[in-house]
Amino acid sequence: MDFALSDEERAIRDTVRTFVTREVMPLEAEVLRRERAHQPGLDRSELRELQLKAKKFGFWGLATPEEYGGMALPAVMQSLIWTELGRSFVPFRFGGEADNILFHATEEQKREFLIPTIEGERISCFAITEPGAGSDAANIKLRARRDGDEWVLDGEKTFITNGNDADFAIVVAVTDPEKGARRGGATAFLVDRAMGWRSEFIQTMGEGGPASLIFDGVRVPHRNILGEIGQGFTLGMEWIGKGRYTIPSHAIGIAERVLQMAIDHANTRETFGAPIGTNQAIQWMIADSETELEAARWLILRSAWTVDQGLDPRHASSMGKLYGAGMVNRVVDRVLQIHGGMGYTRELPIERWYRQVRLYRIFEGTDEMQRLIISRDLLRGYTKIGGHLA
Repeated sequence: MDFALSDEERAIRDTVRTFVTREVMPLEAEVLRRERAHQPGLDRSELRELQLKAKKFGFWGLATPEEYGGMALPAVMQSLIWTELGRSFVPFRFGGEADNILFHATEEQKREFLIPTIEGERISCFAITEPGAGSDAANIKLRARRDGDEWVLDGEKTFITNGNDADFAIVVAVTDPEKGARRGGATAFLVDRAMGWRSEFIQTMGEGGPASLIFDGVRVPHRNILGEIGQGFTLGMEWIGKGRYTIPSHAIGIAERVLQMAIDHANTRETFGAPIGTNQAIQWMIADSETELEAARWLILRSAWTVDQGLDPRHASSMGKLYGAGMVNRVVDRVLQIHGGMGYTRELPIERWYRQVRLYRIFEGTDEMQRLIISRDLLRGYTKIGGHLA
């Protein structure tokens, strides 16, 4: 059993680390200043400029198939890259990406939605969550009623990432109430903002914010159905599934960065004539954080590995998401404690991470939903204790 990275994995990871260090981290002070002034950390043009710089480094479309100009990287490599991006709080992401389910589009839809999104000309958002359908995504109510060659959408989606900026939304709507979403009663639609939906900003404890999307008699051509009629819930779960290993991968990078901050502070901050790192209370917090960080790393890499092996990743991904999200919350909390009053101020980014990572235990499947999936798989015999090594 070999836990080492391959030469290629190490080279790609190190190149991303160099890019983040040289191009992204120098922006942190300005991003903090803007956010304290209630401004976006990066505007759209600045993000685009950074993405084009990354393209010169060779990074464009990490998961995008090569036929669309992407890198088509395996899941483990993507996990390693997301970890490197997590080292900085600057809201950067590589360009050349599109929602994974957009590749189910027809050739006409690809020209209108997929390719412009990959090229950065359009911004998408994925809309399945509703005021009464969060963890229970099958309980969606937003209705799509057919009227000739069009569908009329009425209802609301909420907590939609990118919903304030998106040019179009991938909307999962109920098309057959009698069947229910899980049994083929929901369909995905590609809906331009110009068709009439509007977004409303939702203020959260973190930076930026999601949106509510309001659909009031929005008419969508039949040709804008993504995939097949009745496939909406399946596509929605495919979209959500990808976040189960990318989100905790990002958490690993955050935990690594803040833990190093804690170590540096513990070695230089003195109280009562000695560095605080000589205190057992501080040492225990650092030791626990490193142990949990390593445990999370291997759970998350294993979940990405199952994707690359063509195995069903749901059980492993749920464990990685559950433990990784909890780990980063505990580590950031300890690091803030180690920094004392300064950690609580907005002069340092620790309190920003504190607010940011709290979301990781909620979105793309709450802790409680991950526990439900893990326990259900075991109780019903879908998997064995020990997974693929059992």
